[in-house]
Amino acid sequence: MSVSVGDKAPEVTLPRDGGGAISLADHAGKIVVLYFYPRDDTSGCTKQAIGFSEKRAEFEAAGAVIIGVSKDSVASHDRFKAKHGLDLALASDEAGDVVERYGVWVEKSMYGRKYMGIERSTFLIDGDGIVRQIWRKVRIPGHVDEVLSAVRALS
Repeated sequence: MSVSVGDKAPEVTLPRDGGGAISLADHAGKIVVLYFYPRDDTSGCTKQAIGFSEKRAEFEAAGAVIIGVSKDSVASHDRFKAKHGLDLALASDEAGDVVERYGVWVEKSMYGRKYMGIERSTFLIDGDGIVRQIWRKVRIPGHVDEVLSAVRALS
């Protein structure tokens, strides 16, 4: 399955860092930046998380909340956040249900070896739960600012 611009965003309810759960329904009426990343504490994922974390206040001022999702455990998320002083919600999709529904669990290739993994992707969801913009195969430089501009245009 995959999600397209204009679709109702599939519901997300997942365990989150620090305990408890987080869901899209918790943020009804708000813009949600839902970003999927391959793995905690790798160089690209760390740069991306730090970028979103550093701009969190600007996203909030524009009416948006940021939720990062990977297949890492809650304990891994807790260590990742503490190590890098991250200030955003990280959700754990260990079973892979959400990454499958959003179409970001894909075949990848490195050094000729094929494997399944998360395609770095960001979904911009409006206050009515409609997907307004999608970035797939995200490149880190400039991405956070591009998403912030899109949020501001939407709010």
